Amino acid sequence: MSQEIELKFIVESSALDNLRALLNGLDASHSEPRNLLNVYYETPDCLLRRHDMGLRVRGDNGHYEMTMKTAGHTVGGLHQRPEYNIPLETPDLALGLFPAEMWPGDLDADTVSASVAPLFSTNFAREKWLITHGESRIEIALDLGEVCAGEFREPISELEMEILSGNTADLLALARQLTALAGLRQGSLSKAARGYHLARGNTVRPLRDAGVLHLPAKSTVEQGLIGALELALAHWQYHEELWVRGNEQAREPVLEAIAMVRHVLALFGGIIPRKASAHLRDQLMQCEASLQAGSSPVTLAWSPQFSSAKLALTDWLVSRGWLPFVDEKGRQKLGGSFKRFADIQLSRHAAELRQAFLHSADSGYYQQQLIRLARELDAIRMLAGHYDDQLTQPWLETWQQLRQAISHHQSVETEHWRGQAIALVPFWLHSGK
Repeated sequence: MSQEIELKFIVESSALDNLRALLNGLDASHSEPRNLLNVYYETPDCLLRRHDMGLRVRGDNGHYEMTMKTAGHTVGGLHQRPEYNIPLETPDLALGLFPAEMWPGDLDADTVSASVAPLFSTNFAREKWLITHGESRIEIALDLGEVCAGEFREPISELEMEILSGNTADLLALARQLTALAGLRQGSLSKAARGYHLARGNTVRPLRDAGVLHLPAKSTVEQGLIGALELALAHWQYHEELWVRGNEQAREPVLEAIAMVRHVLALFGGIIPRKASAHLRDQLMQCEASLQAGSSPVTLAWSPQFSSAKLALTDWLVSRGWLPFVDEKGRQKLGGSFKRFADIQLSRHAAELRQAFLHSADSGYYQQQLIRLARELDAIRMLAGHYDDQLTQPWLETWQQLRQAISHHQSVETEHWRGQAIALVPFWLHSGK
C-alpha cells in the first residue's frame, strides 16, 4: 500500500502552451506523452462507491496494473488517500491479489468479483515532469483526453502534482509558482467522480445548500475549525464547477461560500488572532470584489487571483497555519471540546440575531442587516451539527426564509418570517434559559 498525496488542477486549453513552457523551464526530467487506457469497475448497486473505493485497470503500452483507491481525504484539490497497486499479466481483474486487510469488514474479493463489471473508462495521453523542489521529489503529470460512459463523453485536461518523496509544504510551494499562470483552476472532482456522474446519465448538477457541519461526537475545537473551513471550501468549488459549466445562477453560491470562509474565521476569532489569517482574508475579499463586479467565469474562475486564494486556503488548512500565532492558552482552547464551544457560541450568535430583528423596522434597516444575518446563519450552521437535523433544520430554514424575504424586498413576508424567527425556541443546551 502507498499513501497518495496529490494536487489537481483543471487546465484551460488556451493555457497549455504557457504551462508547458513554465514546466520545461524548471530543473526537471521530462517524459514524452504516453497513451493510458483506464477501465473503472463497479457493482450494479455501487457497492465500491458506497465504501469510498475506486477500482480500475490501467493499460500502458502492453503493461497492465490493477489499482484500488480506498477512503481518503480531500481538501480543495489536495487528495490524500491510500491506494493499492498490483501488476497484471493481462487486463483482466484478479481481485484475490489484493491484500486481505484492504477490504472493509463487510466486503471481500469473492463478494465483489461476483458482481463487478466495467462502468466507464478514461483514455488520455500523459506527459510527465519529475522535479526536485526543496526536500521533495514531485511528479507533475499533464493528462489530455476524455472520460467515457456509454454515449456520454467529457474532456480531460488536468494537471496532477504528486509527492513521490518529501513533504506537502514543498508540493504547495511549487503549486504557487504554477498558479501565477492564468488558466489553472484547482479541481476537486477526480476522473472517477466525473465518470460516475456520466454513468448515472450525466444529469444537470443542482445548486446545493451548504448544509450543517457534522463532526464526530468528541471533536476538538480545532477539528471544528478545520471541518468548517473544509465545508466552505467544498461549497465554493462545487458551485464554481457549475458556474464554469454555464450555470450563471451558481455565481451567488460561490460568493456566499467565499463569505462563509470569512465568517468561519470570525467565529473562531476569539482564539485565533486576525493576523494569523490577514493575507488569506485579503485574498478572499479581492475575490469577492471581482465577483460583485460581474466578472465572467472565463476571466475569473481561471484567474491567478482565484487560484491563489483557493490554494492559500488549502495551504492554511493543511499546514495549520494558525498555530504560530496562537499562544499556549489558545492551544489549550483549540484542544477543548467543540460541543461545549458550540453550545456557548450558539447562544451568543442566536442572541445577536434576535436582538437585530426584535422590533419591526423599515425596509432600509432590514437591508442593512442582511450581511449580519448571513454571517450569523453561517456561524450557526457550523455549530449546530451535534443536534438532530429535525431540530436544527426548521430553526435555520425560518431564518433563511426571513433572509430571502428581505433580499426580495417583500415587506409582508419579511414581517411574517421575522415574527416566526423571533418566536423560535433554542434547540441547543446552555441557552441561557
